[in-house]
Amino acid sequence: MTLPTVTLRPYLPEDAPALAAIFQAAVMVLTEDDYSADQREAWAAAADDADAFGEKLAAHLTLIAAIDGDPAGFATLKENRMVEMLYVHPDCAGMGVGTALLDALEKLAGARGAQELSVDASETALLFFEKHGYTPERRNTVMRNGEFLSNTTMTKRLGSEPARKVTS
Repeated sequence: MTLPTVTLRPYLPEDAPALAAIFQAAVMVLTEDDYSADQREAWAAAADDADAFGEKLAAHLTLIAAIDGDPAGFATLKENRMVEMLYVHPDCAGMGVGTALLDALEKLAGARGAQELSVDASETALLFFEKHGYTPERRNTVMRNGEFLSNTTMTKRLGSEPARKVTS
């Protein structure tokens, strides 16, 4: 299968409604094996107000991944040290959108002097970040609209590949 071409661009204020919809679709569909319906609804409610959601995106470096010009996912870099959000529309999962976004954030952070990035990865995203060299550091529980959700803080050193086991 040939993957579509993913293009990246900076966030613009008029993108807020589309990104709020991607966020909500990703939470409701992609995380259903790991979180209850009540947990997903509480989490997705963070984007009910698209204007407020857009302000949160504008407060950080936010990149949009597009396929054929249409937003397919987005990611934010907070304080040049944390992947704050990384969400891909369910229809585009597995097409390289998340990888393109994460690679770009890592390159931007490294170019700005960051030596390490962290992320609070959902249960659903844990394997994705491990595959990209992030190491689990600690488990967390966060409250969202009256529901507890678990995640894992993960870190990655930038500028170096993870050590590979040598076999002889």
